[in-house]
Amino acid sequence: MPQPLRWLPLAGKIRDVPETTPKALFCPTCRKVVLIDNPEFPFCSDRCRILDLGKWASGGYVISSPIHDPDLLDELEGLQHRAKRSTNDSDG
Repeated sequence: MPQPLRWLPLAGKIRDVPETTPKALFCPTCRKVVLIDNPEFPFCSDRCRILDLGKWASGGYVISSPIHDPDLLDELEGLQHRAKRSTNDSDG
């Protein structure tokens, strides 16, 4: 029998999501299975939590820069130019 679905609003859209949530994940540092009731969740231990923090602090992890779409940039520059022009016209 298929699992029952519940409906959750997400950014103004209705989306079906299974009622169950994961009971375990893999530790992001060592990849061991970590149960959701582990006090160190999502890490398997305090050691893995500290290692992960150290990678963030040393620059081992970075958030990538956004992808620049030339068409989108042109459109945004045009909107900014029009906004400045309309502000200047109203100051006039």
